[in-house]
Amino acid sequence: MTAAIGPGHRLSHRLAARGTTALRLGVATLWLSVIVLLPLAAIVWQSAKGGWPAFVTAVTSPSAIDSFRVTLTVSAAVTVINLVFGLLVAWVLVRDDFPGKRLVDAVIDLPFALPTIVASVVLLAVYGPNSPVDVHLQHTQYGLGVALLFVTLPFVVRAVQPVLLEVDQETELAAASLGANGPTIFRTIILPALTPALLSGAGLAFSRAIGEFGSVVLIGGAVPGKTEVSSQWIRTLIENDDRTGAAAISVVLLAISFAVLLILRILGSRSAKHEEMAP
Repeated sequence: MTAAIGPGHRLSHRLAARGTTALRLGVATLWLSVIVLLPLAAIVWQSAKGGWPAFVTAVTSPSAIDSFRVTLTVSAAVTVINLVFGLLVAWVLVRDDFPGKRLVDAVIDLPFALPTIVASVVLLAVYGPNSPVDVHLQHTQYGLGVALLFVTLPFVVRAVQPVLLEVDQETELAAASLGANGPTIFRTIILPALTPALLSGAGLAFSRAIGEFGSVVLIGGAVPGKTEVSSQWIRTLIENDDRTGAAAISVVLLAISFAVLLILRILGSRSAKHEEMAP
């Protein structure tokens, strides 16, 4: 016979579960604080050393404004392009079969594993002064765009790929049997299901792009007002021993990145809820 579980045993079990949850939460919070929150607090504190006037002066100087303009313009363009082609690559990997598919799937993660300075060397060899394909992109914003496209593509592909795997293809077949064409099926069935993942991937790609340094350092050349991105301007400030100004520029980039991620996360959450409520 199995002994009955009494109220005392159930209470002790719940207390033990709560204790375990509290321990996990405490360890996770401590780790997050050490790895993320403390460094962020330190950079904010550094940026405030000179007071508000010094902060404003640092982030509104002509060189800072030029670096923000170049960074945000190229990053936004790269994000839009990667939304389209990241979705296309994810679609091919999920819906199509072809020789070398596993190899292509593995290559997608290469920018994650490859040191970004190596990517800059490779891009310079392909699109630099001695380009074997006779395409010269060094010291141009197009070169910056190619470098950022390379390092940010996996964010969109890996965000969309698992969601696309779970999209119900029977619904697509049913819509096709009712006379819906391919674009209509994609617009009304597939795209709404993929929207949260697309927004998430776009946010990560944009945030990575505005903070990128290694992959653009050689191909861009840091030409002031033309190809100098904010991360390179931060390096210049540090080399000139202006750590407070460098911290101020960093805080602005962090704020932009956080705001973009938060907005896209909210939009993605609303899109997901709307998709769940749809009949």
